[in-house]
Amino acid sequence: MKKIFLTISLISLMVSCNNDFVDIKDEGRTDATAFFTTQDDAMQATSAIYSFLRSWENSGFPAQYVFGVTGDDVEKGSNPGDASFINAYDNFTFTVSDDGVRGYWIGQWQAVNRANQVITNVPKINMDATLKNRLIAEARMLRAYFYFNLVRIYGGVPIFDGLPADGNYVKPRNSAAEVYNFIVSDLTAAAAVLPQSYPASDLGRVTKGGALGLLSKVYLYMKDYQKAYETSNQVMGMGYSLDPDFNHLFRPAGEFGSESVFEVNCDCSATYGGSQYAEVQGVRNQFGWGFFTPTQELENAFEPGDIRKELSILREGETTLEGDLIKKGDPQAGNMWNQKVYVPTSLNNNACGYGSIQNIRILRFADILLINAEAANELGNTAAAVTNINKVRTRAHLGNTTAATQSALRTAIWQERRVELAMEMDRFPDLVRTGQAATYLGPKGFKTGKNELFPIPLDAMNQSNGAFVQNPGY
Repeated sequence: MKKIFLTISLISLMVSCNNDFVDIKDEGRTDATAFFTTQDDAMQATSAIYSFLRSWENSGFPAQYVFGVTGDDVEKGSNPGDASFINAYDNFTFTVSDDGVRGYWIGQWQAVNRANQVITNVPKINMDATLKNRLIAEARMLRAYFYFNLVRIYGGVPIFDGLPADGNYVKPRNSAAEVYNFIVSDLTAAAAVLPQSYPASDLGRVTKGGALGLLSKVYLYMKDYQKAYETSNQVMGMGYSLDPDFNHLFRPAGEFGSESVFEVNCDCSATYGGSQYAEVQGVRNQFGWGFFTPTQELENAFEPGDIRKELSILREGETTLEGDLIKKGDPQAGNMWNQKVYVPTSLNNNACGYGSIQNIRILRFADILLINAEAANELGNTAAAVTNINKVRTRAHLGNTTAATQSALRTAIWQERRVELAMEMDRFPDLVRTGQAATYLGPKGFKTGKNELFPIPLDAMNQSNGAFVQNPGY
């Protein structure tokens, strides 16, 4: 039986695997059974799950490969010769051996295991019962988020509800439907326990609204429109509202504002550092590396008069509202970048690198409104759908939608998601779940029946000892 280890130095929890399908290794490990003894241990272990949210695997290159460049709103960026291997995601030529395919897989399993460490071990600790229940609920919501990432990218994956008692991590894949039901169970349980808000000292911890908001999105992917509608209605009744200023929404001053439903706290700290989420996308050789930039197709998707166009796309030669002249330091780089991750020079904390304080908005209230609109429309509730899409359009300084039929509204809502959530890693999975991938991504190389999912990494297939069946086409 393999032991489960806890890395005290990094507060990083993971499986010690030499031949398991989850190839995760680390230095300086301590047996977890000697760690989970105090309330402080429980807090540290839960913090380790949160630290993954800002990690390289979840917000840097691997995540941007699989969720970003595969869509039609983001391209590689930087200069043509820099990290040209990323082009494999733009043209769908990645393989079972690709580092990004493998890196995202490993990262998400590390995160699942961190959550399972808390879910399995914290109940045994003699500590404040209310706090104990809350920490377990936090872990369950976060585990649901990681499984949601896995099932959208790889399809059905093995379900581990806690740490396996026998230490066996080699088991067949569950079906996608089983994984989705497991996610629903986790989010429902978490929502019943989590508080609606926290004091300022705990900003970034997941909330009841976050669990219900993510649950409504999961139901949308499951095409359970009735539950998506009901659950998003619950969230809409919890006091969230759109930030009236789209630019303010994405600046540090707008963090954890009225629109924040699920947001990663990336505050620069001695313990966790910052995040490279903004750095990898910052203006090339001025603020950052210049990767994962907006496409011409995205620019063309905005209607005339939509303020989101210029507040989403940062351009060479412009002066921002905060007073920064945008001037790249690499003549071979492109001329457009993601403005949503821009941190003004006056606010940058160089101790953790450029943009390290930029929070990651995983779920915004605008998304909830559009989830509700889409679900309402599929249920034949045109009035609710029109009301909520118009709320999003009004903030963008656009007139009300002219769509009136169910079919026209469906198209309008999908279009609104494209421009509202541009470069927020929603476009590729949205195209897949709505059946539009071949239309928009076919010219890039997308093949129906294959590229809806990524391959299970080759080493994971080999280490499964025949327990895994590869996704079609790979």
